[in-house]
Amino acid sequence: MKAINLLVLGSALALGACATAASAPGGGGSGAAAITADDLRRNLFFLSSDSMRGRLGATEDELRASVWLAEQARRIGMEPAGDDGTYFQFFPLRRFRLSGESTVSVGGRPLRLWRDVIVMGPVDARVDAPLMVADGTLIPAGGAAGRVVVAALRQPPNPPPADVSLREYRYTASAVAAQRTVLSAATPAAIVLVADSVGLMAFDNMVKFQRQGRYLLDTAGVNPRAGVSPIPVFLVRPGVIPAATEGLRLTADLRTESFVYPSVNVVARVPGSDPAVRGEHVVFSGHQDHDGVHHPVNGDSIWNGADDNATVSVALLAIGRAFVRQPGRRSALFVWHGAEERGLLGSNWYARTPTVPKQSLVAVLNGDMIGRNHPDSAALLGMIPPHRNSTALVEMAMAANPGFAIDSTWDAPSHPEGWYFRSDHLPYARAGIPAIFFTTLLHPDYHTPEDEPERIDIAKLERMTRWMYATGWAVANAPQRPTVDPGFRLER
Repeated sequence: MKAINLLVLGSALALGACATAASAPGGGGSGAAAITADDLRRNLFFLSSDSMRGRLGATEDELRASVWLAEQARRIGMEPAGDDGTYFQFFPLRRFRLSGESTVSVGGRPLRLWRDVIVMGPVDARVDAPLMVADGTLIPAGGAAGRVVVAALRQPPNPPPADVSLREYRYTASAVAAQRTVLSAATPAAIVLVADSVGLMAFDNMVKFQRQGRYLLDTAGVNPRAGVSPIPVFLVRPGVIPAATEGLRLTADLRTESFVYPSVNVVARVPGSDPAVRGEHVVFSGHQDHDGVHHPVNGDSIWNGADDNATVSVALLAIGRAFVRQPGRRSALFVWHGAEERGLLGSNWYARTPTVPKQSLVAVLNGDMIGRNHPDSAALLGMIPPHRNSTALVEMAMAANPGFAIDSTWDAPSHPEGWYFRSDHLPYARAGIPAIFFTTLLHPDYHTPEDEPERIDIAKLERMTRWMYATGWAVANAPQRPTVDPGFRLER
């Protein structure tokens, strides 16, 4: 992580923000007593247990977790606020992937798909062409038309920093993209890139992502093939391609298939106490899906996603319990978004088609990963320009901070993680709704099977939950709803 810029919140700037019902930093209404470490621990260990199989989006495992969350909301006393009087808002995902019937051979020897060779992007193609060796990105004299270019994977032009998350994967994806762009200009029949040492470290993760294929919201006019290179690109392990390629041919029969799967947002509501503003909603946001079951790491193949994002999923249940005990003036709306890991798909769907009037969404308080790292550190993204879209909302969160030292470096556009753009507040901010993002940031177990519930700091999770609750309580009871700053515009 980068060096921490400590802003001890609750400063004079913050204190001027809240002519609200939040009585003190980390406070809120009397419902705060309903937020307990025991409830958080019990729910966390269930939701991120091996029995939930990693809650992969658009699978029965995600749906099972969603049904469990809805049942907990019902038991707490939260109203259904999804479609047709239910807790659910289903939405269709179009999955576009390489068929298992696809084959690849070199010199008549079949290669094991997803073991020896990765097809980089689902594409329909038939290849039967001789191999030719290129020097990285340089095509030998005579060109490459009608031939299969073989080259060693090279370091990308702008390699990711050494301390960035999933560095090997990012390095490899960037290197493949760069060489594909250059080599495709020679119109080869196909491109074969031989993994270097970094690509070899990333190989299993590349398999994980490429085997899944592409997921898109299945809306009118969507074309899952848009943006897919017509030239097949293969990433292979070292040694798969013989050193002597003279006379060898690559043959491939690549076929794609497409399906529509359901995913789901879970939506619950606690009505406000003031008839004058009960129709306005303070949104508490998170996502319930994670990465499912994949290749084993240290013998463990279940990617539990305890911090990402079972911590926030159970925090929303606790906050709901607090609002049921004492409602705010405005209503509290809770949205557990589906398929976040597939590209913020559930939050994009809900921001476009909310189950309550869009103009009633007063603010979005999103959380993602709130249970790890130093006990007294946290981050609030959307607090500095250009990511800050509501100064009033940021100031309410600052005033409610229970004493965390805030790392603001991750909110900077120059931060290599681009963390602001990777969670469910983003579609709401783009839609012009005040939005902030609570997080305790990344850690070495991020997107690995070692993101287990035993590694969560329950005391810190409780404090983060109380901070989100106290901020929402302030918004729910403020005389005026927070406004979007004039001229707000994201850098991308």
